[in-house]
Amino acid sequence: MSSTNLSPALTSAKDLSHALREEGFAVLSPQTVAEISKVSLDSLQHLRQYWEGLPRDPYLKDGGRYRFRRHASYEIKNNTLSLVPHRAHWQSIDYNALHGGIERWFEPVQAGLANDPAWQAVLLGIANILNSLKPVTTWFVEAHQFRIDTTDGIGRPTPEGAHRDGVDFVAVFLLDRVGIKGGETRIFDAKGSAGLRFTLTQPWSLLLMNDERMIHESTPIQPLANYGYRDTLVLTYRSNGFQDSPNRSQQ
Repeated sequence: MSSTNLSPALTSAKDLSHALREEGFAVLSPQTVAEISKVSLDSLQHLRQYWEGLPRDPYLKDGGRYRFRRHASYEIKNNTLSLVPHRAHWQSIDYNALHGGIERWFEPVQAGLANDPAWQAVLLGIANILNSLKPVTTWFVEAHQFRIDTTDGIGRPTPEGAHRDGVDFVAVFLLDRVGIKGGETRIFDAKGSAGLRFTLTQPWSLLLMNDERMIHESTPIQPLANYGYRDTLVLTYRSNGFQDSPNRSQQ
């Protein structure tokens, strides 16, 4: 596995809506993420502390121990962000052949993170951009904190392979890369063969994409020495309600 990192072309804040409309995706620098969130980059970097001590993902069907995560769900209406009661993460097997069709109850995001104005500003900032592309009454948002590590010698950010998420838009933020090679992002046109590969390396850099148009995956990571990890934040935005199991349970 090569340790060479391919740098993506970056989209400015003023060109973001056009890029999403024409290309179906955009890659943003940390500075642009701060700009559209209307907060300082330092306040975003402060949030990275909440990726320490994430609980292990107990649902991996490949038997791996390499994924840790927390989860929260929100509604955004009239530029107001509301945390909804904790709920299971659920996807149909149409979108996740490996882990679809089951309710996955992850631990909620930490209160300190959920109450941080910078965290809330990121979720609202993305929604404001998306409103210019698809005006909706309510965005149904799921937030996922991930750490993929090399405990097993290799870590798989997307064990389900190249996929769509069954939502309108997906935002993938890199939070940190420590002592690893790999973790390359790959995106493909869902209706064609066109594709692009690159590596996000800067904390709070972002891939924002139209999930109806783009298929995405991240390649496995390996340690440069004894141990390494990759932290990400994934936000999904859906306009017609959350994805829920037909046999939805409460916890």
